[in-house]
Amino acid sequence: MEAVRMMAVEPYSPSKIRSDAPFLTALWGISGMYVLLIIAVLAADASYTSARDLWAALEDPNVRASIWLTLLTCTATAILSVLVSVPAGYVLARFNFPLKKIFDAILDIPIVLPPLVIGLSLLILFNQVMIGGQSIEKWIGGWMEGLHAWNENIPSGVTYKIPAIILAQFTVSCAFAVRTMRNTFEGIDPRQEEVAMTLGCGRSGAFWLIALPQAARGVIAAATLAWARALGEFGPVLVFAGATRGSTEVLATTVFLEISIGNLEGAVAVSFLMIAVAIMVLSAVRLLGMRQSV
Repeated sequence: MEAVRMMAVEPYSPSKIRSDAPFLTALWGISGMYVLLIIAVLAADASYTSARDLWAALEDPNVRASIWLTLLTCTATAILSVLVSVPAGYVLARFNFPLKKIFDAILDIPIVLPPLVIGLSLLILFNQVMIGGQSIEKWIGGWMEGLHAWNENIPSGVTYKIPAIILAQFTVSCAFAVRTMRNTFEGIDPRQEEVAMTLGCGRSGAFWLIALPQAARGVIAAATLAWARALGEFGPVLVFAGATRGSTEVLATTVFLEISIGNLEGAVAVSFLMIAVAIMVLSAVRLLGMRQSV
């Protein structure tokens, strides 16, 4: 028994410890292969296009129009996503309520659904769901036609028009913004809000004076992520808004249209522009995350 006890407590000698080299090699090897795949994809795009192709794409009036429409719709989507994600993220981070897990799961549905399904679902919602004998498109379209008569720049409806682009982008992008804001509020100590409420400040005052100012960088990060996600949305936009030249064409659908007419060089040039913007946005989000953690 004494021998067994001594063997149980005897420390391992360095010679008995197995080398971690195979394990570390596997970790770096698997991770490195995926990183190399991403680099290879970017390098392939860079090798297939040139400054002349980029300039030719920028000189195309259809591409320029799609760039401006992309900037407009992505910015509107980011603003709407922040307006929804801030209260939704705060509710998830600060309150426990019945069916919270179901509420949380529903907010994740746009992330896991196939993009084409989202676009098709929006199309059915606005054109097949009847309220008082009229579709939602008819109800909203009638109201927007009055605004269109007052100002021609305002669309006369939703489906296959600019509002459809924004709604399709928002449906997906907002889900990512909600995740970001929930993580942001969960990282803020709630005791400061509780102290403020014990001193006579209501929940709304604690939110506006304590929580929201501390979440400022998270709000910027959520808006940036929503903007970047909206930039790459293709499926929902194609189904719900279409891809009409000069009307509902954004950069993602420009790539599709250029490929459909056999202009692969133009499609790659536009793709490279989107990659450059995505890298800049990703760098901004990483920088905000680093500053927030300091």
